[in-house]
Amino acid sequence: MTEPTVASPLSLPVVHLLPGHARRVRQGHPWVFSNEIAMDGGAKGLEPGTLVVIRDAGEEALAVATFNPHSLIAARILDRDPRAVIDEAWLAGRLARAVALRARLGNAPFDRLVHGEADGLPGLIVDRLGDVLAVQVNTAGMERLTPLLIPVLVEALAPSAIVLLNDTPARALEGLPQETRLAHGAVDGAVPVTENGFTYYADVLEGQKTGWFFDQRANRAFVAGLAAGETVLDVCTYAGGFGLLALARGARSALLVDRAAAGLELARRAAAGAGLDAGLTTETGEAFAVLERLAREGRRFGVVVCDPPAFAKSRKDQGAAAKGYRKMARLAAGLVKPGGFLFTASCSHHMPADRFFEETAHGLGQAGRSGRLLRAAGAGPDHPIHPALPESAYLKTLTWVLD
Repeated sequence: MTEPTVASPLSLPVVHLLPGHARRVRQGHPWVFSNEIAMDGGAKGLEPGTLVVIRDAGEEALAVATFNPHSLIAARILDRDPRAVIDEAWLAGRLARAVALRARLGNAPFDRLVHGEADGLPGLIVDRLGDVLAVQVNTAGMERLTPLLIPVLVEALAPSAIVLLNDTPARALEGLPQETRLAHGAVDGAVPVTENGFTYYADVLEGQKTGWFFDQRANRAFVAGLAAGETVLDVCTYAGGFGLLALARGARSALLVDRAAAGLELARRAAAGAGLDAGLTTETGEAFAVLERLAREGRRFGVVVCDPPAFAKSRKDQGAAAKGYRKMARLAAGLVKPGGFLFTASCSHHMPADRFFEETAHGLGQAGRSGRLLRAAGAGPDHPIHPALPESAYLKTLTWVLD
């Protein structure tokens, strides 16, 4: 990893915008695309992740940013003050702001602590699982700042461990290697995560994403509130997020389905710790195959949850993803008893909310079911949305009652 250089803004390289391309930056957009930049020899020769000052075609300094000449998103703005010095103190200030907000939200120390651009730290994700920090560094700029960031996290939060989960597809777009490593401390097995008053277990080193999905916290609570006295089917459950809370809130039984056996083992451990294992059944399998088999068996549930991984990894996948969400809604709707509830989710920002709704409603119709939408929601408030990045509102959820 290239060591970061803390430099005076006066000594930073300058990257110029093309004439007529400063408006979006002035209006608050945190990204500058490569086709908006004067890619002269100087710009092309900068190392990925270099700190630069962005100037318009008339030489007005607009911001300090990180720059990657090889990425479609060439510049990511760190500070609108072109005189800002990006050092440990600057990082500590941004982190303190994020910590203060999460303290007001009331879920610490189990939350999304840093959510990229929305927290003024583009390319950085930090999830707090008690005293363990799960960190994703997704851009070349944040990669160069990581040697400064780790001590700042240690000083501010005194974590027992910091795990760098740098294995996301976004890193490939930035020319960065895939890696998972401990940057501080040690992790001994699964980590307990308390959410909505229930203690789950997360595998930070080997689990999915950062080990837990805090974005569904409020949605899990809402669905659990519908589940008292009901049978629950939780498909693509990972470690039991929806189904276990439903059991804790009075559901008669829960069937958890996931293709990853390791996640289901974490769910069984959490259920046993809470004395809920008698009502729990788990099954390892692919979602569509299990839904189809349950339909052939004539099974019905009071609550069905479908929270799959992203079907649309890119914009070109949108058509195939739409068909997938429609099929999932059709199969799942057939398993809901009359008067029961169906929860469906899409975590892909490439799937627009209106199309997700349309495809899900289409699936209900194909299943011969009518119903009403009770709630449309997104991620929890610890996943704030940058006002200039509507695509950062990636999570869409729909809760239906079916006739």
